[in-house]
Amino acid sequence: MSWRSIDGILSSAVEAAPSLPGVVAMLTDRGRTLYSGAVGRRSVEKAEAMTADTVLALFSCSKAVTATAVLQLVEDGLLDLDRPVRAILPDIAAIQVLDGFDDSGQPQLRAPKRDITTRMLLLHSSGFGYEFFNHGLLKVQTATGAPSVISGRRAALQTPLLFDPGEDWNYGIGLDWCGRIVETLRGTSLGEAMKSGIFDRLGMSDTGFGLTPDMRGRLASLHQRAADGGLTAYPDPDPAVLPEMHMGGHGLYGTAGDYLAFIRMWLNDGDGPHGRVLTPATVEMAVKDGLQGRKIHPIASAVPAYSHDVEMFPGIAKSWSLPFMVNDDQAPTGRPAGSVGWAGLANLFYWIDRRNGIGGFWATQLFPFADPAAITAYLGFETAVYDEINNHLQKIV
Repeated sequence: MSWRSIDGILSSAVEAAPSLPGVVAMLTDRGRTLYSGAVGRRSVEKAEAMTADTVLALFSCSKAVTATAVLQLVEDGLLDLDRPVRAILPDIAAIQVLDGFDDSGQPQLRAPKRDITTRMLLLHSSGFGYEFFNHGLLKVQTATGAPSVISGRRAALQTPLLFDPGEDWNYGIGLDWCGRIVETLRGTSLGEAMKSGIFDRLGMSDTGFGLTPDMRGRLASLHQRAADGGLTAYPDPDPAVLPEMHMGGHGLYGTAGDYLAFIRMWLNDGDGPHGRVLTPATVEMAVKDGLQGRKIHPIASAVPAYSHDVEMFPGIAKSWSLPFMVNDDQAPTGRPAGSVGWAGLANLFYWIDRRNGIGGFWATQLFPFADPAAITAYLGFETAVYDEINNHLQKIV
């Protein structure tokens, strides 16, 4: 099969208006990389070209990696997903449910009806949210001076719940709590647990919560889209400013090639080139809907600078597995029902299609999330992949 049509999609993404600063896209089957392309620049303020080995802030693409580390705890007999998390992290017992605001704007809180479990944290059914996706949590942050989760501060996890655990779905900070569970039960940092249990087994040498000097030299800048469509680059992160903890929900840096190796592991029933990451039985369980019939819903933005309103594949029923979103019906791109995937806040997207044995990763570094130009280009990439697959099958027939 030929994937050359993807080159034009990437080129248009950085040449058309409104443009993207730089894009990298890759496609894999179970055995090898089928396509790798990169266009544009790492920063609109610098000359360096975007390349296949450019280092990216992965944001919520980190979540599935953290979920994998949690699943390894289960396989090793160290964790019961349905055990109350307070038995491992006692401070989670202090979290209460947001029950409105008083006349002075102070949050009114009440005790939750039941304990939070690790399964709830993975499925986003615990009640946690994000302040940039919820006006109530944003109001709490303003009233109390609580730090944003993006700050990397431990205090940012002490945010109220939006509903009683287990009673709804809401995208939130549950995977940051999961990272703390991994650290507590492994007795090491989340990054070290991931390195020994995942990265080394998959050959992911360019992924981590910190930036080595070599990675920093290949780092793409984050960008902000202005109202007129223009792009402004953020300053690169200060190497002296480190987060208080490894944020399992959003803290990883890595390359597209490394993330493709992670996708390939899921296509290969948990096996990697340097060791097994998960058993086939765990993989099979982990990619299935875990919400027991409940569907996920669109995500409304509370901070437009960070994100537009979000819904992947509007009109298509979607559920959530332990690490991923699941599209219950075939997507308009051609992605078959039962495939999994998700995204990262700086307009990164990926999918894993175990039926056809392929997966893809597409990334730029741009706020706000769900940027129309970024979404259009990504969906064009995924659609081109399935168009080529279908054309190939028709020729065989």
